[in-house]
Amino acid sequence: MDVEFQTDDAASRIAAAIGEPARARMLYCLMDNHARTGTELAVVADVSPSTASVHLHRLKTARLVKVQVQGKHRYYTLEGPRVARVLEGLSVLAGGSREKFEPNTPNRLRAARTCYDHLAGTLGVALHDRLKSLNWFEVDGDESYDLTPAGAKALEALGVDVEEARLLRRRFAFGCLDWSERRSHLGGALGAALLKLALKRKWVSQDLDSRALRITSFGRREMGSRFGLQV
Repeated sequence: MDVEFQTDDAASRIAAAIGEPARARMLYCLMDNHARTGTELAVVADVSPSTASVHLHRLKTARLVKVQVQGKHRYYTLEGPRVARVLEGLSVLAGGSREKFEPNTPNRLRAARTCYDHLAGTLGVALHDRLKSLNWFEVDGDESYDLTPAGAKALEALGVDVEEARLLRRRFAFGCLDWSERRSHLGGALGAALLKLALKRKWVSQDLDSRALRITSFGRREMGSRFGLQV
């Protein structure tokens, strides 16, 4: 019983930390996996630097953000992919229920973007669905995925180090619910490895000031020839 109460109390503290609008804006700003200073996050949250400092301390205490000191600056990032997944899920929940879903996400964000360190948006969902239809992965309980032998071989051929991804201290692969599409894209270490590959091969390029990704002409051709995916 004590363990249950402790878990409930911890969940309540985390929810309260996220629940303040200024802190929520800071957290969602950090969803692009780029570090930002307290001053930058104060602008995002529309609060004074001193107030931002109080908010960031609260988020750090709740283990929602972490800070890295470099010279005179303190840079904040999300604590990790689990926090990003919770925020993505809250975005879905905040949308409410509609008889017919009509996405109102800006086109450049909806087309392709980062969800912490993996690929999201229309492109991310389409790639997830295509890999599933190719039987490259299968559901392994609780929305976790594992690669089939054919999938592991195909991804290794593309240049993805599957074994390295398996050894990381995080979930290997899972369906991460996409807030603009209301369907899953590929999350976890495997999703991060695919985004890293796409950036390295210049299939997509990343905006410096937002989560948006731009699909290159070369990337469109590669997606078509390697995955049979028309984007």
